[in-house]
Amino acid sequence: MLKASQIREMRPDEWNIELVRLKKKLYELRTQANTEKLENSKQILNTKRDIARIKTIIRESQLKAGKK
Repeated sequence: MLKASQIREMRPDEWNIELVRLKKKLYELRTQANTEKLENSKQILNTKRDIARIKTIIRESQLKAGKK
């Protein structure tokens, strides 16, 4: 689980890479939940929250850049 402070320490290009990685992970978890027994169903929720955190920080940086 990523913390907002960890995400803010990343470079902006790393945000997109991490976002793609998390979306792939979420897809794999959902597929696993449908086809197999998912060991920890909380992983799906945590991954969705990580995606939301990254998207929020990306949006914050876009708003800051727009106000300059």
